[in-house]
Amino acid sequence: MTESVEAKANDGHDPAGYAAARLRLLNEETQSGPPRRKALAELTDGWLGALAAGAAAESGVAGYALVAVGGYGRGELSPRSDLDLLLLHDSGEKAGPVASLADKIWYPVWDLGLALDHSVRTPSEARKTAADDLKVHLGLLDARHIAGDAALTAGLRTAVLADWRNQAPKRLPALHELCLERAERMGELSYLLEPDLKEARGGLRDATALRAVAASWLADAPREGLEDARTRLLDARDTLHLVTGRATDRLALQEQDQVATALGLLDADALLRQVYEAARTVSYASDVTWREVGRVLRSREMRPRRRGLLGRGRGAPAGNSATPAERSPLAEGVVEHEGEVVLARTAKPERDPVLPLRAAAAAAQAGLPLSMHSVRRLCLAQSTRPLPVPWPAEAREQLITLLDAGESTVPVWEALEAEGMITRLIPDWERVRCRPQRNAVHVWTVDRHLVETAVRASALTRRVGRPDLLLIAALLHDIGKGWPGDHSEAGEVIARDVAARFGFGRADVETLALLVRQHLLLIETATRRDLDDPVTLQAVADTVRDTETLELLHALTEADALATGPAAWSAWRASLVADLAKRVAAVLATGAAPDPVDPEPTAEEERLAIEAARTSGPVLALHAHTEPDPDGDVDSPDDSPDPVGVELLLAVPDRPGLLAEAAGVLALHRLTVRAADLRSVDPIGEGPVTLLRWRVAAEYGSLPEAARLRADLDRAFAGTLDIESRLAERESAYPRRRGITAPPPRVTVAPGSSSSATVIEVRAHDVPGLLHRIGRALELTGVNVRSARISTLGASAVDAFYVTGTDGSPLSDVRAAEVAREVERALR
Repeated sequence: MTESVEAKANDGHDPAGYAAARLRLLNEETQSGPPRRKALAELTDGWLGALAAGAAAESGVAGYALVAVGGYGRGELSPRSDLDLLLLHDSGEKAGPVASLADKIWYPVWDLGLALDHSVRTPSEARKTAADDLKVHLGLLDARHIAGDAALTAGLRTAVLADWRNQAPKRLPALHELCLERAERMGELSYLLEPDLKEARGGLRDATALRAVAASWLADAPREGLEDARTRLLDARDTLHLVTGRATDRLALQEQDQVATALGLLDADALLRQVYEAARTVSYASDVTWREVGRVLRSREMRPRRRGLLGRGRGAPAGNSATPAERSPLAEGVVEHEGEVVLARTAKPERDPVLPLRAAAAAAQAGLPLSMHSVRRLCLAQSTRPLPVPWPAEAREQLITLLDAGESTVPVWEALEAEGMITRLIPDWERVRCRPQRNAVHVWTVDRHLVETAVRASALTRRVGRPDLLLIAALLHDIGKGWPGDHSEAGEVIARDVAARFGFGRADVETLALLVRQHLLLIETATRRDLDDPVTLQAVADTVRDTETLELLHALTEADALATGPAAWSAWRASLVADLAKRVAAVLATGAAPDPVDPEPTAEEERLAIEAARTSGPVLALHAHTEPDPDGDVDSPDDSPDPVGVELLLAVPDRPGLLAEAAGVLALHRLTVRAADLRSVDPIGEGPVTLLRWRVAAEYGSLPEAARLRADLDRAFAGTLDIESRLAERESAYPRRRGITAPPPRVTVAPGSSSSATVIEVRAHDVPGLLHRIGRALELTGVNVRSARISTLGASAVDAFYVTGTDGSPLSDVRAAEVAREVERALR
């Protein structure tokens, strides 16, 4: 060449020069990413500017401006991007010359085979079109001058931005609806095997929408990592354009390896993982931003109403008369504020390492989002004071409560993950985070599949005796997919470590390891083996060992399949697995279990029982409760007691309704029952005394004084404390929250569990006053509660009541079924 290609590119009469310079730029391996997009935009600006100047001179048009809008307006020109151009002209210009000018600009662009999105308007026409068409308005927000009268462009840009800010209360909700509709249609970029980098949720369209929100001055997106995420998506799209030679935004499977190689990545999985991480950053920023937009708009709507209702009295300040928004307590150190879960003003995250999980569990159970600022504050505190290993019991219970919230778990988990909290709590999570699954049956990445399995499992917790183990097994069952080899074998090893980290005891660690190792056992056996073969059934029975584990494995199998995708579970598969589980349960059945043996009363229990018998009133004692070392190694110098609440010992002369009244008093004092035992003794031979050993924790705030508890128990047993009314008053004093939809309670008769009593099992969502309602329902059926075993695992209550008839004998089958139905009806 006798002269540089770049110089020829600035000659509007030499399209070939521009085309050659463009090709050279796109083929330069040393320049890519943002510098190449900027250079391509500048190269195109030079050519179009020269082209427009020459055309204007020929057409005799002086009052015009050539304006780049949309992505080109932002100076981000990808190899196969459309050229979005607006020919702006003064209203005094005649139509003929303006049309001629437009043709002289558009046709050379078309002749080069470039995609062109064009329009010709006056400034007033452009503003009117923007007012009628949201997408046009969005494009004009990025208007950038290329050629002609710069004042025309500047005037339009100023007017368009002013219109956008003035119309924001109407425009932003409409933009949000567009984003939601697109997400519904295109899916979530961070989980698709062949994602659309532009249109899917978390893609480039959403990043552009965040810029538009910022331009409104109503709200702004969290900046950390957002620009980097957007750059990664743009880089992937640029490379996709170059690899395919087409203007496509869909990252198809057959092109992923080429794109990965061109970007210098190891393989297609590395590419998808990078894309997924970027998309999640954009998605999280979008969630936070749209929530803030909603809050601001609601606040603006409320101000006139408050002013109208409250007025402005004489001498009142002229400022905003709105009263501060309420802060409703949810848990210790956690409150609800303006539709979000935030930290209480008195919270001290740097001294409370369980607070992140407590806040997350409270948010999920309330069905509310977790404030971004609160999560960041918690993350900062965790970096200086992490949870001890093994975790304290409260941390484990809060994690289980978080997982038990169903669909509400997902946005809270995503908020924690976006700020790096999950991998801090569970380091092994890093290997499965954003990891794609190249299987058409799977609809989620590995990490999201694990969370989805826990979501599905939360609906099945009434079917198992250990819902806590089911939820943790669901969260960990595919954790081995981040390692080479059989993921079940690798997962078993990891599950042992993680379960011990969570603070589970040895027996529970073994159960969780077995569930993870064998999570495919039932589905593979049911679909590939002869279920009439006794050897097959015995092999499964030998593996699962007991009926409790079989229950857990059956529920985990169903949750796993449901979370995989619609092709993984069907009525046929469900029936096969259920049939297998039923047959194996029959193999494991060993007849009636012996009655639980009540331990001899301790010296303190005997003392309390004697005092209760002599005074004919309730006697109680409070102690700090510590959890045994999960390893059972009490002699280890590194072991320290794990405080998990308060132990309340209560001795009361036996009487009808005792359980309901005692539980009701605890509920009135905002004490959550984590575990309880009830049994009868006769210390001095003058009548039975009921001993209740409760493990309780305060919902929030400090524990009540023993004297106040004793006084209210006296009133309750004397019939002067209306527990139902007091509980109803307290409930009505707080605003009703949406909360989660928990699985319905399940009340069953456990056949063969006892030879001297009928065992009524209650599995329900733990709510304030639940045990009081159960006790009252049992009282109304006329049965006697001989003993009880109460346990709360996360957000699920699993209670067993040993009841007899008035004659002290077990209930008949018909009578037992009636009692179970009555209790379940009362709980529903």
